[in-house]
Amino acid sequence: MPQKVGGSPGSSRFCRADSARSRKFGVVARAISAGRGYAGAVQKIVVHRAGSYERLVLEEHPSPEPGPNDVLVDVHAIGVNYADCIVRMGLYSSARKYVGWPITPGFELSGRVRKLGSAVAGLSIGDPVYGVTRFGAYASEVCVPSHQLFPLPPNVDHARAAGFWAVFLTAYYALEELCRLRPGMKVLVHSAAGGVGGALTQIAKLREAYVVGVVGSAHKREAARSHGADLVIDKGTEELWAAAERAAPGGYDVVLDANGVETLSESFRHLAPAGRLVIYGFHTMMPKTGGKPNWGKLAFDWMRTPRFNPLDLTEQNKSVMAFNLSYLFDSRVVLEEGTRVLSEWLAAGKLSPHAVETFSLRDVARAHERIESGQSVGKLVLLTGREGGS
Repeated sequence: MPQKVGGSPGSSRFCRADSARSRKFGVVARAISAGRGYAGAVQKIVVHRAGSYERLVLEEHPSPEPGPNDVLVDVHAIGVNYADCIVRMGLYSSARKYVGWPITPGFELSGRVRKLGSAVAGLSIGDPVYGVTRFGAYASEVCVPSHQLFPLPPNVDHARAAGFWAVFLTAYYALEELCRLRPGMKVLVHSAAGGVGGALTQIAKLREAYVVGVVGSAHKREAARSHGADLVIDKGTEELWAAAERAAPGGYDVVLDANGVETLSESFRHLAPAGRLVIYGFHTMMPKTGGKPNWGKLAFDWMRTPRFNPLDLTEQNKSVMAFNLSYLFDSRVVLEEGTRVLSEWLAAGKLSPHAVETFSLRDVARAHERIESGQSVGKLVLLTGREGGS
């Protein structure tokens, strides 16, 4: 039945427990039909319009029916990504293009097969699976195209599997599709203790590159090392670019940067001849507290963001590449190849899924605040309470 946790008691029941936390994080729960729940209702997080944490609404919906090529998954765990926060803020262009408002965030999940579409083969009811979606994963049941699901490896639990796909697909596309790494290449990875940074480091080491990982504080050093970084630079205690130059005096073959304006110019300057700068985010332009963009800062940072002239790129023999993972779903061949290779590497023990910090689905706002703070290490995962995510 509908509940509201935080905000005004406008739905049919109001939970008064832990009111201070509720006011801060503002997660709302309600049934779509006012005053009525559904038998076997699906819980899902819905964002009806852009904003801060109070826009994350926990609603009850009827169970979806899979199409012929879809699988209905009983979701146990859901990966949380920084992109989900950008979706909530209304700044994610592909979310506007493909879904609009309202939207349920979420790119990755794990669980068990609940129902099969009529044309689906190779899976059975109850099979443990993990996979990717283009939005919609923040729910207790989700319909997923069958080619975007894979059997859960026996050595990986649901929580770690749910946090695997978004970061490792990002890393795979950056390094395997865009960069074609060779043994001995020098690679600089910003935010090497985070989800994508850790995945980039692991895949670069799999390709026998020399990896310099950058972290923002001392407590993240060990995480970057655990992913395989050959050298870790803590920019909180040492000058980043002086240390980067000592590690690679001739420059880097690849620099992977999701910081945005804070580091892009220097990342480009520290490329070796024929080097490649790969951009996949702009985190330093986004807020670390409060859950809403600072529009003045965003505009100022946009104006300061470097523009790369193709004449200069040609003269310097350097490349700048950028991508948004959510558009990869339009390239089914690339998506299927990437997911196949990654699932094989994971099953063979060549990759290690990240350590996870877990939250209940109801605590999604707390998870968003945590990932926005920049203090998290590894992956954040939501648990639906079905099998406890294990």
